[in-house]
Amino acid sequence: MKGNEAVAEAAIRAGADAYFGYPITPQSEILEYLILIDQNPAETTGMVVLQAESEIAAINMVYGAASTGKRVMTSSSSPGISLMMEAISYLAGAELPCLIVNVVRGGPGLGTIQPSQADYFQAVKGGGHGDYRMLTLAPSSVQEMADFVALGFDLAFKYRNPVLILTDGLIGQMMEKVELPEFIPRKTKNEPWATTGKTTDREHNIITSLKLNAMIAEQHNTKLQEKYRRMEEEETRCETTLCDDAEYIVVAYGASARISRKAIEMAREKGIKAGLFRPVTLYPFPAKELREAAKNAKGILSVELSAGQMVEDVRLTVDCRIPVKHFGRFGGMVHTPEEILEAIKQEHGNHQ
Repeated sequence: MKGNEAVAEAAIRAGADAYFGYPITPQSEILEYLILIDQNPAETTGMVVLQAESEIAAINMVYGAASTGKRVMTSSSSPGISLMMEAISYLAGAELPCLIVNVVRGGPGLGTIQPSQADYFQAVKGGGHGDYRMLTLAPSSVQEMADFVALGFDLAFKYRNPVLILTDGLIGQMMEKVELPEFIPRKTKNEPWATTGKTTDREHNIITSLKLNAMIAEQHNTKLQEKYRRMEEEETRCETTLCDDAEYIVVAYGASARISRKAIEMAREKGIKAGLFRPVTLYPFPAKELREAAKNAKGILSVELSAGQMVEDVRLTVDCRIPVKHFGRFGGMVHTPEEILEAIKQEHGNHQ
């Protein structure tokens, strides 16, 4: 399946109650797949699938549906996610769980429909207003595109927070074999915080991100920051390849990690002890794990499809004790293993 199709099928199997979205390349297959299934009389998904009139409308529909305590999601690509940022901040402020998929394309502006990783800052630094965070998962295969949907919903409800799957046009459009997850029963339990109406045995809930009293607003923000610290303690995920004896660590996620893995193999063949560190969670960034992987390293190379964004977190992680360089292509251009190998060889030569 294509990565985008795998996300859509995994959403059905994860018992998603609703999807609201708007078409934009290179993620339109998610919406198209769900609508085709939804319109097929032979298929009974039980989902509400709606193409909204805009990305702004779609994310506000997510806010409304998430307020009922159901599993709801949306997807878009870079400019569309930018339009959603106000409501994403509202979702975080109101502590509403939802799943958002960003299939990143090149920017800035309308840019290009080719793959990019230039939305890293937007995803992990809080692209909207206020002090908030989104737990961010970065798949590097079609299999992980499928696997991270159910995981994303679980984490969203565990922390009552938006969860973002940050992928790119390469993974979204790539076709690979995938083992689809088992069907999960649709969620039927009412959440105590949800707006399900006033009944004889419960008062109605009001969900809002508006806190006009400064003291109450500070208390709410303090609670949110405690939640984010708990995420950082409990939810970091990463993958290491040949890091035990590595003198040079390549740090890369998503599509860049796939390409870097081949470059690491080529470097080893030339006698260069290189290893790959792949963050799976971009927020929380696996800082402790990277420090451990790089404790004997002479240098680190941050490989990104951007002008350099994750490299800042890498430098902060190692406290500038190890030289950290950036290698990237941007505007929709994709690096090759040979180009990454040349960058590794250059760093190797600098430390001889």
